[in-house]
Amino acid sequence: MATYIVLSSFTDQGIRTVKDTVKRADAVRETARKMGIETKSLYWTVGKYDVVVTFDAPDDAAMTALSLAIAGGGNVRTQTMRAFSKDEMTGVLDKL
Repeated sequence: MATYIVLSSFTDQGIRTVKDTVKRADAVRETARKMGIETKSLYWTVGKYDVVVTFDAPDDAAMTALSLAIAGGGNVRTQTMRAFSKDEMTGVLDKL
């Protein structure tokens, strides 16, 4: 499984319906689960980003599908980053 960090910012629609954000987060967790993706953590934050989520997904295609499903709701804009653990990064560096 690969780890991904998703930074999310509310859209105008998302902030107008912010009282539903917890329900939407539950829906994202369920959608991810159905796609074989585990939601590792989900936090509401203060600053440039409104929500930060970490997922473990089987591959880039699965994570891309989840990202498109989330974006399709129209409530957040996301930036997805592939994250590497210490062991994974050691493996990457061993290839240099």
